Parts: sequence; C-alpha cells; structure tokens
Amino acid sequence: MSSSASRVERAQRAVDQGKTANVAEVVADAEVATAAPLGYLACHHCTAVWQGVEPGEPCGRCGTHLHRRKPDSLKRTWALLIAACIMYVPANLLPVMVTTSLLGSQQDTILSGIIYFWVTGAYGLAAIIFVASFLVPLFKLTALILLAWLAQRHSSWRQRERATLYRVLEVIGRWSMLDVFVVALLAGLVRIQGFAEVTAGVGIGAFGAVVVLTMMASISFDPRLTWDPPPERRPAPNPRKTFA
Repeated sequence: MSSSASRVERAQRAVDQGKTANVAEVVADAEVATAAPLGYLACHHCTAVWQGVEPGEPCGRCGTHLHRRKPDSLKRTWALLIAACIMYVPANLLPVMVTTSLLGSQQDTILSGIIYFWVTGAYGLAAIIFVASFLVPLFKLTALILLAWLAQRHSSWRQRERATLYRVLEVIGRWSMLDVFVVALLAGLVRIQGFAEVTAGVGIGAFGAVVVLTMMASISFDPRLTWDPPPERRPAPNPRKTFA
C-alpha cells in the first residue's frame, strides 16, 4: 500500500514539473494491494477469512485446510492443457459423424460439415458451427496457455485485462459442446434400420475430451495468480491472527 501511494505522489510531482501529462499512466502501473501480501487467507469451504495463519492450517470454523492459492494450480493446468492440445488434432481430423444410408456411407469431420453447410447456402449454421466448434476451443486453449505462462512468470503485464479474459473464458466455455449435442441428438433420432442411420464417429470422442480437458484446465487455474508479485517482492505476512 505504501509503495503504491509513493508512486502516486511521485507521479503527481512529475505532472507538476511538466515531465508527464497523465497521472493515470503512472498510477496504472502501481502495485495492487491484494489479500495474500497482507496475510489474509480465506476458507474455500465456509468463506471465513483469517489473518496471520499459515497455509495448511485448519480453519477455525469448519476445520478445512487453508490454502493461499489452489495447490499445484499451474502444474495441473499445464498437464490438462498439454493433453487438450494433443486431443485437438484428432478432434479435427477424425470423423465426428458417420451417416449410413441406401446410397452408402459418409464420414464427416467438423471442418467438412462446415464446408458442406456453407456450400449448400446455410451460411448461418456454418458460421455457428465454425465459431462454437472450431474457434471457441482454439481460443480457449490459446488464452489459457497465455494466462498460465504469464502467471508462471509473475508478469505484471495487463493484469486487469487478463482477469477479464479469464471471466470471458468461463462464459463462452459452455458453448464448445454444440457438436457433441448435435451428434448425440441425430444418433438418437435417425435410426431407420436399412434406410438411414447416424452414428457418432471417433472424432466426437476426441472433441469431447478437448472440451472437458479445457474446462478442467480453466477450473484448475487460479486467477488470483495473475495478481501475485514475484516471491522476492512479497512482504512478510502480518503475524496478527483474526477471524471474520
């Protein structure tokens, strides 16, 4: 807190001396005081807040072990992201739906389905599938990799925007399952033995794995790591112990 205040004071003096034109530019770079440097720990089970306690100690209200951050958050996130990246390749190359009729059998991947709807004039449906089944998983993978990499480096680059990006990922992540729902619906409805039959292909399993793995990676990632300074710059926690 004192460090941030001193930066604001120096910024104001710089403006008065004509060295800079905007106090906000300097204030934006000031360190943000968070609960962790101040020695506060919150119980994830009963939401009680403690000060001056050590990670691993039991909560005085419910007995749950307290943690400053999610245990092994980055390790779990990286493991899940690597697995999701591996599964992303067969999810787009292998067929997600197999249609069998009197005219023969046809296998469709996600991209071939998008191309088919676009060529036949169903531009809206092609755009929806392209965004929900191709762009959203790719965007989520890229964004989570960026967030995890910057958090691991204790980077202070655009912290507010990164926090906003994580909230956006939580909102759009649920729409990644559109292809899985469509194939499951068609497989249940189109069952005319000898005439037409729709079954799920191997690719739908890989695609579902990508969605689940990215969801688990998003849950495993602790967004509070975005605000953590490097270890050498963290102040010692206040030894005073209180309960709220």
